[in-house]
Amino acid sequence: MAPLAVAVPIMVAALIIMVDRRLPRLAIDLLATAGALADVVFTALILHQSASGRVITWSAGWKPVHGLSVGIVLVDDPIGAGIALLAAALVVLALVFSWHYIESEEGHYHCLMLLFLAGMEGFALTGDIFDMFVFFELMGAAAYALTGMKIEDPTSVQGGMNFGIINSLGAYIALMGVGLLYAKTGQLGLPQLGRALAHQPRSELLVAAFVMLMAGFLVKGAMAPFHFWLADAHAVAPSPVCVLFSGVMVPLGVYGAFRVYWAAFPTAIARPDVSRAFLALGVVTAVVGAVMCLEQRNFKRLLAYSTIAHVGLFIVALGLLTSEGVAGAAIYIVSHAGVKAALFLMAGVLLARYGTVDEAELHGRCGDAGLLRWLMPVGGLALACLPPFGTALGKEISEDAGSAAGYLWVPALFVAVSACTGGAVLRVAGRMLFGLGPPPEEGAGQTSGDEEREGEPLRRIPATMAVPILTLLGGALAVGILPGVHAAAENAARIFVDSGGYRNQALFGTAARLPAVHEGGWSLSGVLLGLLSAGLALGVAAVGIWSRPITHHFPRLLDWGRRPLSVLRELHSGHVGDYVAWLMLGLAALGGLLSLPAR
Repeated sequence: MAPLAVAVPIMVAALIIMVDRRLPRLAIDLLATAGALADVVFTALILHQSASGRVITWSAGWKPVHGLSVGIVLVDDPIGAGIALLAAALVVLALVFSWHYIESEEGHYHCLMLLFLAGMEGFALTGDIFDMFVFFELMGAAAYALTGMKIEDPTSVQGGMNFGIINSLGAYIALMGVGLLYAKTGQLGLPQLGRALAHQPRSELLVAAFVMLMAGFLVKGAMAPFHFWLADAHAVAPSPVCVLFSGVMVPLGVYGAFRVYWAAFPTAIARPDVSRAFLALGVVTAVVGAVMCLEQRNFKRLLAYSTIAHVGLFIVALGLLTSEGVAGAAIYIVSHAGVKAALFLMAGVLLARYGTVDEAELHGRCGDAGLLRWLMPVGGLALACLPPFGTALGKEISEDAGSAAGYLWVPALFVAVSACTGGAVLRVAGRMLFGLGPPPEEGAGQTSGDEEREGEPLRRIPATMAVPILTLLGGALAVGILPGVHAAAENAARIFVDSGGYRNQALFGTAARLPAVHEGGWSLSGVLLGLLSAGLALGVAAVGIWSRPITHHFPRLLDWGRRPLSVLRELHSGHVGDYVAWLMLGLAALGGLLSLPAR
């Protein structure tokens, strides 16, 4: 099933290009959706089988002998199979939404979406570091083209170029790291690398290789200061494409970083050093994303910065380097994908109906948006981690993991970031859908680079647009209320961090069976913190809506924060040269944090 999960989308994409001029648009839509649905079946079967242990597939039957092999391996555990299933499900829903959203009669869009899916599936399922680079590039090439698909629009081309240049540079830096590892060990497979590095002493070369690999993955994962391209790409990419960017591509970058660490480097680089680096950069990412999110009035840019903020939270949870942190991040990522994808599709509906997603232009104009009037506030509260949504459950488990590791500030960070991002969405919903407060001032936040809609405005929301939104929000809710989700995530996380089992099962066909976890779920403190973050989000929204009257009577109230905010806005300049400079600074920062003397 694992090779089919990669091959079938490529074959269907090739078939679409062959026949797209001979078939009507509906046939192309159905064919592309059927190809993605087949991937849902394949990855669901892989996930079901991997629940009791990893699924190992050696290409062309080149199985190892005495731990040595020239073959390429797919190592599918519940975390990898789960994110592959998430990718396939989001592509299906994005394609269904596109039936009445993307106007092109040709099949290039569908072909690129399926190639994007193939790259994501291969990246999630492979156990070979060079294949990770190959699928990374397949994913990236399709994503660049989808971002800049409106080649007649200069802003679309600029967003695609920024995306392509920064992510390609990150990929080539990662390839240099692959070359260093191959020169050091003569291996490319993750199990073989883990075995070769298990007894290697720490060296500057290994640290350099690790930093290069991490930078490549975390550019795609939008960790600060590698994140600058993300908002520019989201602003111009079609809304169904943004679903894949925020819902699965960005989390895949984070997944790749920690997959490589746990499979190859757990003993080669001291765990406290790696944890310190990820915790520090995760906090910076969360804070920068949350602050910039509050500053936006372009709804798609707001959601993009919200993604950056939540990526910071994911990195903090995973950076604890414990199975509890991995379990919390896994639940949070899946639930966040459902909520954020639904919100991006709502932005698409607004674009199709009103031609813009600018908060000022749509102030009080969306009272006839129908179901959207109630779904957008629900999405904002879910993003703020209101129980019983799965985002709240993932947040609770991550907070408990941080507190158990001795980082008592972790719950405060998660509550604050959730409140800011959820509050920003609620503020937009209040202004657009209910006409609350005065319109935002001109020039507040970034508005350039909108995705623009052409043609006749949408008069009603068709079922092909409404059903994906309802499905995504329902899925995020189901993650929080279905029994056994916490235990399943904990079992999956223990398999993910079992580096010795990963190597032994892939190379020797043996792995110790870990005792299953059969308990876990909501706690009173977790529910209360979730309610707190949702309540604070309502407060953030209220302050955002009615801040002008407040600051009119108290002009010095927010003066202390205006200069830092203006500096932060100026850093997000939109100039690719600036972003390259920040990428290099990020490399230096990551290397420096890993090289600090132990406490």
